[in-house]
Amino acid sequence: MAELEVEIVAADHFVWSGPAKMVKARTADGEIGILPGHTPVLAIMHAGDIVIEPVSGSRITAAVDGGFFSVDSDRVVIVADNAQIGESAAGTR
Repeated sequence: MAELEVEIVAADHFVWSGPAKMVKARTADGEIGILPGHTPVLAIMHAGDIVIEPVSGSRITAAVDGGFFSVDSDRVVIVADNAQIGESAAGTR
């Protein structure tokens, strides 16, 4: 089974990393969903929620204040100004 290797870092701390089946984020061009085999992408993120469907375990949500989103060779790197796992940014948009 193909999977993504995901890493989320904030400006001043590590947030999360691990294998995932899917990642969704809000970019300057709209919402983006990444599955294994996705073409390379570099995008600016807007404040909002990142949703990660890990290979095992429950769905993970991280609130971010903005940053960038990079995809290349099934590796997703999210660099955020600020990010917190388990908090929703839905009310801050």
